[in-house]
Amino acid sequence: MGGELLPPGEAGPDDVVLAWEGVDVVAVRLPQLAESLDHILAALERREGRPLAELDRKAKQEVVRTLEARGAFAVRHGVETVAGALGVSRFTIYNYLNREKGR
Repeated sequence: MGGELLPPGEAGPDDVVLAWEGVDVVAVRLPQLAESLDHILAALERREGRPLAELDRKAKQEVVRTLEARGAFAVRHGVETVAGALGVSRFTIYNYLNREKGR
């Protein structure tokens, strides 16, 4: 996901501090969710071996299912980001999502 390890003393309010036997050992700074979505899209593109926009409709629907399972649409502008990566409209993404809910 692209997290960063920090000394516990440098942890900010949004960082996760991990402790071992009551002693703070390391802090983890997680990327913003929008950055994680970009990482997930890039990984899916590598898995498919070509740009996501070149996939057929069935493969794009599978990508949307995978992204929904990973919480991609809970991210602000997630639908727009995914639509751009797949080369479809936001309306199409919503149709794919609604189709899944109907099953």
